Amino acid sequence: MNIVVSLNANYLRPLCVMLRSLLDANPGEEADVYVLHASLSPEAFSFARSVLPDGRLRLFDVRVPEDFMADAPVLFHFPKEMYYRIFSARLLPQTLGRALYLDPDMVINRPLAPLYGMELGEHFFAAARSVNPVSQMEYKLRLDMPEESEYFNSGVLLMNLDALRAGQDCDEVTEFIRTHREKLILPDQDVLNALYHDRTVLLDPRVYNFDARYFNTVKVATLGRIDLKWVRENTAVIHYCGKSKPWHEHYLGELGVFYREAAAKVFPEESARKSPLERLRGLGAPREPGEG
Repeated sequence: MNIVVSLNANYLRPLCVMLRSLLDANPGEEADVYVLHASLSPEAFSFARSVLPDGRLRLFDVRVPEDFMADAPVLFHFPKEMYYRIFSARLLPQTLGRALYLDPDMVINRPLAPLYGMELGEHFFAAARSVNPVSQMEYKLRLDMPEESEYFNSGVLLMNLDALRAGQDCDEVTEFIRTHREKLILPDQDVLNALYHDRTVLLDPRVYNFDARYFNTVKVATLGRIDLKWVRENTAVIHYCGKSKPWHEHYLGELGVFYREAAAKVFPEESARKSPLERLRGLGAPREPGEG
């Protein structure tokens, strides 16, 4: 399984947690992980290998020139490395026919073989549609996307590298960024949606890219059918989108339990850290109905 990630040093520890969960959720699978970056040190790779001593995992250092995409807009907590995934077909070894891009702020909870082996035909990507219908409408209007199209999250991208090499126009990408920079709110994701919405196979976000911010919304909308138990048994990828992350001290999201479980295997000190809700219970706060 060819895995692609792009990051800077700020996401090194979360990356290690994500990769540990990937190995645990996919027993018997080997993972060649191509790390697209502009600034990671050799010590960073040594650190990752030391906390992930698993013979099924191989890390490949794919250094991108510092000036690559240097003029592209960068907003909020998004680093310039986010753009690298768009150009994966050019940056990765030409021998690779397909690869699965994963954001580092994720936990892999179920096997990925059904996704990795799916038929793409001439499509460039497979990605999960946005779980938020309000965002769907807003983003499509902002990017002048066709009414019948659907906006997807770029945190999980199964990439048809052969088709991309044959049909992707990189100059079109850079020109779109240049001429639409004022419209780009989620920059790389906006670019991928605007240019490739009709070359992307859409996936169920509840299975392959569950945005943890909307867990409670989905739980209410499904009358409780999709709960923590359902997620544990059915969701392959849990994605901690947004500024609030489960490795932050005051993270409140219920799906943070999956990150804490995975992190404890890589960084044992994490196992002693309780969630804010657990700390409140320790102070005698009332438990929610039905909780033990």
